[in-house]
Amino acid sequence: MLTIASTNESVLDLIGHTPMVDVSSLSPNPDVRILAKLESDNPFGSVKDRIARAMIEDAEKHGQLRPGQTIVEPSSGNTGIALAAIARIKGYPIKILLPENVSIERRQMLQVFGAEIILTPGAEGSNGAVRRAEALAAEHPDWCFLYQYGNDANPRAHYEGTGPEIWQDVPDITHFVAGLGTSGTLMGVGTFLKEHNPDVKIIAVEPPLGERVEGLRNLDDGYIPPVFDNWHGRDVLDRKRVVRPRESVEWTRRLVAECGIFAGLSAGAALAGAAKIAGEIDGGVIVFIVCDGGWKYLSTGAYTADLDEAEANAERVIYF
Repeated sequence: MLTIASTNESVLDLIGHTPMVDVSSLSPNPDVRILAKLESDNPFGSVKDRIARAMIEDAEKHGQLRPGQTIVEPSSGNTGIALAAIARIKGYPIKILLPENVSIERRQMLQVFGAEIILTPGAEGSNGAVRRAEALAAEHPDWCFLYQYGNDANPRAHYEGTGPEIWQDVPDITHFVAGLGTSGTLMGVGTFLKEHNPDVKIIAVEPPLGERVEGLRNLDDGYIPPVFDNWHGRDVLDRKRVVRPRESVEWTRRLVAECGIFAGLSAGAALAGAAKIAGEIDGGVIVFIVCDGGWKYLSTGAYTADLDEAEANAERVIYF
């Protein structure tokens, strides 16, 4: 008879408790360790699995999401995929507003999980998808608009999950580096870490104003996510580091070539930021987030195309 020592009741139980991997071979300073938290190991492939489950369960708990109710949400990819997967498991119809210039794999994954895709102009980026979703939600008050950019369950998922996991695995952490998107990861993890050690430095990676790096935003581009202000972002962040599209591509390629970690470009951006910090300090332990895996970006040529072409794609295509 086959005996199973431990069984999860649902795939949702697999969200979180992701592994930490030492990639200090990429550190420019032998006295600074760099560790990667592999959020790509979540069941639907990204760090956004955490907030998708948290937002849906919070909405259910507070009566904002009822059986059979339609969910609507803007997303340039990963949050939409995670929401669509969980919505299908739980039986909720879902509409995802998606910029038309996302990678084809993003659309395909949303279709796999049964989401209705509503395309928005690519030139407007993720901000355009947010505006259209807000308008649709106002037109259809019977729908459930989760709004990841302003939903407290987003940073709270990281405060209660990602942050404690990092602290348990790396109690000697000195710096935490992550991309600035909705800001949920930085706010939740940063708040938790500083409560346990005020000396831990929280660093946001952002693209130059007017340029795109997948999954990241510049706070000066005209839109500051409400969760950033609600969680006192300017107090939590110690500094921001600018990472250009070419750097994101280069460090993503190094991550896979030298460490065997096949990640999306936001991981390369975070790693580039971590390497810059490592080159500026005398010693320490830096943790950065690998938001997702690279398989959703194969059509972009990010890993195999000429570097100039890959850089151009990183600015034109929304990957995150």
